[in-house]
Amino acid sequence: MKKYKLKYGPLLFSGLAILTLIFDVGFSQNEKILSIINHSYFVLLFGIIITIPIKYIADFKSFQKLRIWIIELVLWGFYNYLLVSIPFSELTNGSVNPKIWLSIAFSVSLIREISAVKVNWRYKHATPATIFISSFALLILAGTLLLMLPRATHDGIHFIDALFTSTSAVCVTGLIVVDTGSYFTVFGQSIILVLIQLGGIGIMTFTSFFAFFFLGGSSYQNLILLGNLTSENKISEVIGTLKKILFFSFLVEAIGFALIFINISATSVMNRPDALFFSAFHSISAFCNAGFSTLSNSFYDINYRFNYSLHSTIVLLFIIGGLGFPVIINIYRWMKLVVINRILRLNKRREVIHQAHVFTLNTKLVLYTTLILLITGTVIFYALEYNNTLAEHKGPGKIITAFFGAATPRTAGFNTVDTNIISIPTLMFVVLLMWIGASPASTGGGIKTSTFALAVLNIINLAKGKNKVELNRRQIPETSLRRSFAFIFLSLLIIGFVIFLLFKTEPDKKATDIIFEVFSAFGTVGLSRGITGDLSGVGKIIITLTMFVGRVGALTFLSSIIKKSAEKSLEYPSEGILIN
Repeated sequence: MKKYKLKYGPLLFSGLAILTLIFDVGFSQNEKILSIINHSYFVLLFGIIITIPIKYIADFKSFQKLRIWIIELVLWGFYNYLLVSIPFSELTNGSVNPKIWLSIAFSVSLIREISAVKVNWRYKHATPATIFISSFALLILAGTLLLMLPRATHDGIHFIDALFTSTSAVCVTGLIVVDTGSYFTVFGQSIILVLIQLGGIGIMTFTSFFAFFFLGGSSYQNLILLGNLTSENKISEVIGTLKKILFFSFLVEAIGFALIFINISATSVMNRPDALFFSAFHSISAFCNAGFSTLSNSFYDINYRFNYSLHSTIVLLFIIGGLGFPVIINIYRWMKLVVINRILRLNKRREVIHQAHVFTLNTKLVLYTTLILLITGTVIFYALEYNNTLAEHKGPGKIITAFFGAATPRTAGFNTVDTNIISIPTLMFVVLLMWIGASPASTGGGIKTSTFALAVLNIINLAKGKNKVELNRRQIPETSLRRSFAFIFLSLLIIGFVIFLLFKTEPDKKATDIIFEVFSAFGTVGLSRGITGDLSGVGKIIITLTMFVGRVGALTFLSSIIKKSAEKSLEYPSEGILIN
């Protein structure tokens, strides 16, 4: 039993080191306390170095893979190098670089040790839905506590406001009760950025990837869980899908970071470090469809209002992020097949690979629906707002701004026009787009494009007198149709109930503003007509819960709290119900 406990030594020291870092960075320290903290860093690092060999001795049978040995030796060498190379004088002088390296070392150590902890999920008590929801709830709680640290804000923050901000970041919504750029310090903004990244891609995706990377494998039950979370049906391809999701996300964000930095370098009044942070913040926020901005008026800010190249970069980022990872991976496989076939054609002796239905029906449906919504939305926005919010733009600028205005309601949350003065017809159309949202398994919210498309197809087929919904010579399963209408009904039921509650708690607010706010919260959009910060405490809690349910999915949330019944093999006689 004692040997079993010894293997958790590095985890204990790593956890204490991270808590020490949070205390150091999050609170103002006097010289005496700071000296104790600086000494603690070296003690804790030494503790990690000492307990790693002890862990192997205590539980040698669990570390037979060569990959684990190599990773552990590299990390152990890195820790030793830091211990002997960082002078204590640099820490006492307040030098930033040593603490950055120590932060990296402690974070990597903690992730490594947490990944090594084996958790056996009992699906009777913990379904994929409950695990998914619990991961978001825990992340929101951790984010709330971090945002309440004294150094995260300039003047402090109330618990409800911190909870609202953390939920908005994790649920990639973008609704704010305090101005992100002026209210939070760089440390606080960095916390928000991490919450957006983890919430956008999924905390389970990150932790599962690190577990596989450090351990070189995963249990069958965990693979099934990951398959549900990543929408991958083949167990053998779950880890590969996980790698592709992370690689593609970071690649797109890196490209977006570079393009944003280039676009603001010529006109920005910021210094280089601020410009780099601005670019990183908005690239991640855009790809994750979060809508958070360090600018008080988002991209309607006078310094960026007419920077159309910047707007084009931002809109491309959140459109790609909103397509959904299954669609992106499917496109990648198609492109890979095209490249291979072109190479094979150069060698006439080899046969070209033929694969039927490379594009799945889901990919086609999502791409067609997204394209139709973007084109239709741009035309309608351009026509309705030509002499209103688009009046200050000219030529191609009007088209780009209209395109941005049509794309951003589908869960992105950035704005390049004044949302408070858009016309009522445009407002109604924006509400519809916010309700539809992005695509399944994406960084966005809403009822999803495929759900809306299936509902429309079903209505058309019923009007034609058809009993089955068919698309591209494929029949849509009844389960998909039932789920789509369940999503629609639940979303409207929840939205209607929340609107009713806010009418009671916020009697001084306009009806149009409340309706707009609720649709934005449920769709995890982030657009607002300026009432978010003026909501009462109860109103903020209601919107917070709405954002959470909208992000995890109404049906997923419902299935996590309702016990599943066993499927019966018998079938009862059917009897028709009169409708219309």
